[in-house]
Amino acid sequence: MAMRPNILCIVSEDCPPRLGAYGDRLARTPNLDRLAAGGVVYEVANCTSPVCAPSRFAILTGRHAESCPRAQHMQTVAHLPDGFDTYPALMRAAGYYCTNNFKTHYNCDVDPTRIWDESSRAAHWRGRRPGQPFLAVFNAMVTHESCSFRPQDGAVRPEDVSMPSYLPDTPGMRESLARQYNAIARMDAEFGARLDEIEADGLADDTIVFYFSDHGSVLPRSKRYLYDEGLRVPLIVRVPEKWRHLLPHAPGTRLDAPVSLVDLFPSFLAIAGAPMPEGLQGSAFVGPRRSERDHVFGGRHRMGERYDLSRTARSRRYRYIRNYQPHRIRGQHVAYEWLGRHYQDYEQAFLDGRLDAAGRRFWEPKPFEEFYDLSADPDATVNLAGDPGHAQALDEHRAALDRHMLAIHDTGFIPEHSPLETWEAAHDPALYPLREVMALAARAARRDPAGIPDLVAGLGHASPVMRYWAAQGLLGLAADRHALPPAVARHCEAETDPHVTIALAEALANGPQPRPWVERLTAILEAGPDPRVRLQALEALTCLPPFPDISLAAVEAFNDVDDQYLRTSSIYLAQVLRGEYRPQNVIFDVGRLDEGVQTGRMGG
Repeated sequence: MAMRPNILCIVSEDCPPRLGAYGDRLARTPNLDRLAAGGVVYEVANCTSPVCAPSRFAILTGRHAESCPRAQHMQTVAHLPDGFDTYPALMRAAGYYCTNNFKTHYNCDVDPTRIWDESSRAAHWRGRRPGQPFLAVFNAMVTHESCSFRPQDGAVRPEDVSMPSYLPDTPGMRESLARQYNAIARMDAEFGARLDEIEADGLADDTIVFYFSDHGSVLPRSKRYLYDEGLRVPLIVRVPEKWRHLLPHAPGTRLDAPVSLVDLFPSFLAIAGAPMPEGLQGSAFVGPRRSERDHVFGGRHRMGERYDLSRTARSRRYRYIRNYQPHRIRGQHVAYEWLGRHYQDYEQAFLDGRLDAAGRRFWEPKPFEEFYDLSADPDATVNLAGDPGHAQALDEHRAALDRHMLAIHDTGFIPEHSPLETWEAAHDPALYPLREVMALAARAARRDPAGIPDLVAGLGHASPVMRYWAAQGLLGLAADRHALPPAVARHCEAETDPHVTIALAEALANGPQPRPWVERLTAILEAGPDPRVRLQALEALTCLPPFPDISLAAVEAFNDVDDQYLRTSSIYLAQVLRGEYRPQNVIFDVGRLDEGVQTGRMGG
């Protein structure tokens, strides 16, 4: 077997580029800074989803989660279609010894024991045969979002940190950010020990080292959201001198071309000299034939118990975000997030009227399009979507995003747990006409009352996905207090798809006679055919004015169920209906926190 380089991946949980190597003077990261000094730093590296499970799906398969029905949602089990490969399986086929220590959380039904040589807390490259090249992944859990929920020993104090301009400067915000800095220092020490092992084993000259995180974290508008704070990740690659032809940049080089974590899969195969399978959506940025991107892409779907659908394209300079459900505010209550004092403080400041315009946007309906010049506005607070001076750049990003969504056959417009969430149905143009769906969803999201007749006509389409997005458009208009024609009620009464019915009932409940439609939603909650259908009914009830006499008893019935998202969503809504909700109320079961962090199954 020809000699080939080893690959070591050190992966931190929920960690934005708050490192000395990225210019953060408060960070204590000497080991990663040394790795950067001897390697290449990618300034515009992005994950594909700002939460771990769909992001890890993309890393594992080399495909965006939106291309596999259901995989785009947080914490689900999508079926991995035939033809979807995984990088450890292909690297093993190429002769590599592949280990994972230890997090999986791949959001699909792949069996880790079948794709890795070993996946456990004990997994290590030292189990390979003599002379066998290895690919070893080590995950550090200490920087997980939960680090901000508890004290973290370290040198950084709350008074030391600097707050982004779009957040209020509160004690809880400062405390959480300081905790993350201290957790990052612990992570750096953990990875320093791993790098020392490579040196001690005499492998440094033959091992390419990748350091990255799965997404951003901690403060509001980071993890789970499509801004740089949620999608931009640290990415450092150190290539030894003898393998420098695979990444011919001098040590210490900084590159600003966009790179996506979906590009890791093809890069690993390129390093190994293994053939590329068909269907990969990433491109190698390390290897003998490298390519450079103009844009990277990401998506947002169900995050915890809350639904929202948005897409983004990022170039060197700009970020473009398209919000398909702009009537949903960013600041929907997610019980796990609200364990952090930063979210509690933020909502309390909003309720008290203490936020400036930038801070209030988190709690207000979203625009259909957002466009930010990050070279001039790194905090992404000035939306340039209507600025004539940036119209050409905006059009370029719109077109790039459309091309991407069609190229990956984006299945994210299909409601969760719809019968159409199968590979076969999602690729049947009669059931899921993607171009038509994208066009209708965009018209719906613009919330133009002149489009009401077209949206009502869409309720008669044969495809339930088309009917769903027509209903979403009517919901957005109803939330803006536009009157809906009587035909909408007739369509709701005749509708057979529960996802469409929920959207139409919520739209009608925003009108002058809400009670019958609140009753309809409550009936779906009580007798819905599926837990995720019930969750969508719960969300609709949460977004409407409270009618405790109609729905409180039905909501409270879910306060003790095993399904985490039904439970937390129902507890929150029950508190609202009883008038007992406060931002400081603990709704997430903190007794499950340690178990969740250890398994990677809570919060992302």
